[in-house]
Amino acid sequence: MKKLFILALIAYRLSLIASAEEGMWIPSLLKILNEADMQKMGCKLTADEIYNVNKSSMKDGIMQFGGGCTAEMISAEGLLITNHHCGYSQIQSHSSVEHDYLTNGFWAKDKKDELTCPGLTVTFIIRIEDVTAKILEGVDPGISETKRDSIITARGKKIEKESADGTQYNARVRQFYYGNEFYLFVMETFKDVRMVGAPPESIGKFGGDTDNWIWPRHTGDFSLFRVYADKDNNPADYSASNVPYKPKYFFPISLKGIQEGDFSMVFGFPGRTTEYLPSSAVELIQKVSDPIRVKARTARLAVWEEDMKKSPEVRIKYASKFAGVSNYHKKWSGEIRGLEKADGIKVKQEIEKTFLDRVSKNPEWNKKYGNIIRDFKTAYDKLTPYEKVVDYFSETINAVEIIKFANSFRSLVEVKPDELSKKLENSKSGSKSFYKDYNMETDRKLFVAMLKMYYESVDKTMQPDFYNLIQGKYKGDYARYAEMIYKKSMFASEQKLNEFLKDYTADKAKIILKDPAYVLARSAYGFYETKVQPQYFSLNDNVNRLQRDYMYALKVVIPEKNYYPDANSTLRVSYGKIGGYDGRDGIKYYYYTTLDGIMEKEDSTSGEFTVPKKLKELYLKKDYGQYADKDGKVHVAFLSAQHTTGGNSGSPLIDATGNLIGVNFDRNWEGTANDIIYDDTQGRSIVLDVRYALFVIDKFAGASNLINEMKLVR
Repeated sequence: MKKLFILALIAYRLSLIASAEEGMWIPSLLKILNEADMQKMGCKLTADEIYNVNKSSMKDGIMQFGGGCTAEMISAEGLLITNHHCGYSQIQSHSSVEHDYLTNGFWAKDKKDELTCPGLTVTFIIRIEDVTAKILEGVDPGISETKRDSIITARGKKIEKESADGTQYNARVRQFYYGNEFYLFVMETFKDVRMVGAPPESIGKFGGDTDNWIWPRHTGDFSLFRVYADKDNNPADYSASNVPYKPKYFFPISLKGIQEGDFSMVFGFPGRTTEYLPSSAVELIQKVSDPIRVKARTARLAVWEEDMKKSPEVRIKYASKFAGVSNYHKKWSGEIRGLEKADGIKVKQEIEKTFLDRVSKNPEWNKKYGNIIRDFKTAYDKLTPYEKVVDYFSETINAVEIIKFANSFRSLVEVKPDELSKKLENSKSGSKSFYKDYNMETDRKLFVAMLKMYYESVDKTMQPDFYNLIQGKYKGDYARYAEMIYKKSMFASEQKLNEFLKDYTADKAKIILKDPAYVLARSAYGFYETKVQPQYFSLNDNVNRLQRDYMYALKVVIPEKNYYPDANSTLRVSYGKIGGYDGRDGIKYYYYTTLDGIMEKEDSTSGEFTVPKKLKELYLKKDYGQYADKDGKVHVAFLSAQHTTGGNSGSPLIDATGNLIGVNFDRNWEGTANDIIYDDTQGRSIVLDVRYALFVIDKFAGASNLINEMKLVR
């Protein structure tokens, strides 16, 4: 039975085109590749309405938010909506014990009350251009990866400079299909972004880590910010004289609701997928990398959580860090489970078998591609021990804050005389940011747990020198070693470090060189930079070359498949239909949730499932205003079958006529393996129903001033 399932799945995956819901498409190519398919599925929009460089289109209402999420314009006054978890670090940054916006929420009832967010940016795409021919012209396929990268980088920088010089724009060339194609992205970045509104965590994070990646979901995962510009509507650094940005496009918001089977589209900046990996790479991810990451993060989160429960101050300091680490901890756990459930290694092996069968029957192909799968196996066998070290190092030693922070002062130690002033200011600024969200005792506990885990898990030939000190002088007592570090190092104390930096001169570098945390950091990172990275990068260069050749060969040998490029944090369109799915045996998941479910999940003894008093009052009175569905209930979230991944957080869910119906915020746990092997029967995007966000803004928060800015479609 299992064999029949695998064969059926392979046949399905090699069908004429990718499944309707699969794919992250470059918006500038929609007219050629996708328009007809989208309209067949029920879309009423043209490709030009979605992406156009000559007139206003939907792309002008989409932003990359903070470099890692997506946001969309929802008013003519620069108001944007994204996820609560995307704005979380800003909410946390503005929070204190006295002004706990994490717990209580924040709402600006007037523009003068909006909070500045230094360092936060949003970026719009102006145009996308295929520059493959310019990048690869005359590049010999036989040259080394280093030489090839050098040529491509130089040509890319030249194209970027020519595209942005004399304009207010910036530009970047990005590779696609593992370096077989290249596209230029011309962008406009705004630097004055202010926090406008955020629900309390009891709404914005309802369900916490327990519900993360899980359906059914009841999280009000949204926050509001506003983009500001100068008087000419151009990007500008923060100034009190800046005015709300007037966007070229903003999304009308639908109050009509959704139905199962409706067409829906996601527009955003998906982060990273690897759909075309060989079986040997999937095996490395499933059996080595993901398990290491999950193991290390489980231990890190346990240390943080213990201290966060004991202290409100520590909770606020570590809230954003905990959320980020926890998110991928659970994602990787689900990815392992999903790959096991889909028999992902076997699926890839069957694709490779089809590939090799075809190659063997064509002498030219056999000469070019006949050894590529075998070469992959050899390459990954060599890479695996180094991958193990890299994963453990990044998730244990590099996770200890004092070690990473101390190492950042290397730039001050090695600075050139004429750059000392600038580097010193950078160090002072970095220190202020570091200590704001740092607790020494918490980090000391983490220090002991992480250093011990690395030592016990990694081959002794791959241990930094400082372990000799721990095993020798300290007889393997990590707690005693930690006590010495945190007692004697100035990096453990904001006051000590500030005093040291106050009158800093170059001759004080010798003091940094003797600091025990800095000595430890240089032992750790020095080992990593000399003993691990060179070999790891060299082995990865070989893997990258093989992957590029394999990607090209797949398109030649199996041309009937419609190949979309892997996600790489560039603007993409995904589309599909709203609908539920069959989960574990005997479970069929419905496609939406309601406010009823929040009340059913309420648990006053759990911080994750606390329901705000005001929300409960509105529920009991059925005071839903215009935001209830025709069934009389407030819908909270829904499922939609599109290909999404990290970076799509905050992306708009758009209906067939171009209205905003929801804000993407997660995927179901069964679908996390879709980053590697897409399965449209299991993978679903979890979407905040935009009507729930409006209900919270209006009825819960009383911020009708924000509702009045929006264009609501009834």
